[in-house]
Amino acid sequence: MEVVKQTKEFTVFKKRNGRYGVKNASGKWVNADDKVKVLLGEGLIKVAEPKKEEAPAEEAAAEETAE
Repeated sequence: MEVVKQTKEFTVFKKRNGRYGVKNASGKWVNADDKVKVLLGEGLIKVAEPKKEEAPAEEAAAEETAE
């Protein structure tokens, strides 16, 4: 693993498979939402916006009004 960023609060590692790992100051791995917050703060990841499924419903409504 390669150290990407090291601060007083945490250390960010990049694994060989391209994923990131984060350890806190006491040496314990950080998981879930806390890990995402750290990686977002450092600009290492981007969060994808949820897909909207409204378009097919709008198209169906437009077809009904056209007929």
